[in-house]
Amino acid sequence: MESLISPDRASAADLSAAELQRYARHITIPDVGLAGQRRLKAARVLCIGAGGLGSPVTMYLAAAGVGRLGIVDPDVVDSSNLQRQILHHAADVGKSKLDSARETLAGINPEVEIETYPVAFTSANAREIAEPYDLIIDGTDNFQTRYLSNDLAVLTGKPNLYGSIFRFEGQVSVFAPKLGGPCYRCIFPEPPEPGMVPSCAEGGVLGVLPGIVGCLQANEAIKLILGLGESLAGRLVHFDALAFRFREFKLRRDPQCPVCGDSPTVTELIDYDAFCGLSRGEAQSDESAMNAPILPEIDVHELKQRLESDAPFLLLDVREPNEHDLCRLPDAVLIPLGELADRLHELDPDTDIVIHCKAGGRSAKALELLIERGYQKVCHVKGGINAWSREVDPKVPLY
Repeated sequence: MESLISPDRASAADLSAAELQRYARHITIPDVGLAGQRRLKAARVLCIGAGGLGSPVTMYLAAAGVGRLGIVDPDVVDSSNLQRQILHHAADVGKSKLDSARETLAGINPEVEIETYPVAFTSANAREIAEPYDLIIDGTDNFQTRYLSNDLAVLTGKPNLYGSIFRFEGQVSVFAPKLGGPCYRCIFPEPPEPGMVPSCAEGGVLGVLPGIVGCLQANEAIKLILGLGESLAGRLVHFDALAFRFREFKLRRDPQCPVCGDSPTVTELIDYDAFCGLSRGEAQSDESAMNAPILPEIDVHELKQRLESDAPFLLLDVREPNEHDLCRLPDAVLIPLGELADRLHELDPDTDIVIHCKAGGRSAKALELLIERGYQKVCHVKGGINAWSREVDPKVPLY
């Protein structure tokens, strides 16, 4: 396998005496040596996300001596992150994830240049952000960014190192048509219907799992930089933590793929929110939010008043059962969003229905579904049960 780093770039990456000592265990590997360590120093890697996958990816790449790490993440550290996002510590709660990441990575290896991008990764800024980097590592948990990072990688000729995690299972691959493999769209041509696949926040994840999958992604990045071994291009590895079983699947390029196929139809980055069917209750651009119809909603204080009144209504919880077990609102009826379409017969169209979820995204999707099916006396709770915890009853766990 040929290295991503040209010989000229690698030879220009001089190592100081301190770096020679730091990377001695690399340099003494015959297949790495001084030339390989120079390739690592010359390499530039972009990681999208400083969370569960981004933590081990960036920490091990920094320790390995990758010269420049770019990290994209607009979020702040939440206490619920600490169970798996080892870049961050308890004292970092409320701090920008990128500030926290920079401090941690500088403590691991001050020789590495860290570039941070505290913005959402979108089709408007993706090309500019990714331009200086040799490869892209996808450490996100949403489909719109997965399709965006894939299309960007194909259009720019950069490898896309994919990883995903859910509960006790994870998977990893290298999507790189220029290395002879397929792209993400060859395997997953269309995103699932909104709400059908819970995110980690909705479905949960074993804390050590992103560490395992993220380390596999970092390993693939180092191999591509060094030009060693056989990459995962054309293969996908699935890991079952409960059975401790790895399974490998062969992947084939789809000649009809709209991005990397023989006659591609996607030649520029598109609106990935629209492509993935994001509802009006999810994050949108200001322009799309202004043009979208307003969904009927109430805040948690209005919900409290309704709960305290004698007026009958149905409070519908569209979260997952494990979330409902963790915390719930009084007399709420649980129907997970993924089951709602098949269980509408359980809801009386003549009853006032108030829908809630964790933060308002899933309840907005549920509300759209009910309105489409002819329900008129419906609304959803802005901010969900987390807003209830913050503003009404702090005894309800915030997660």
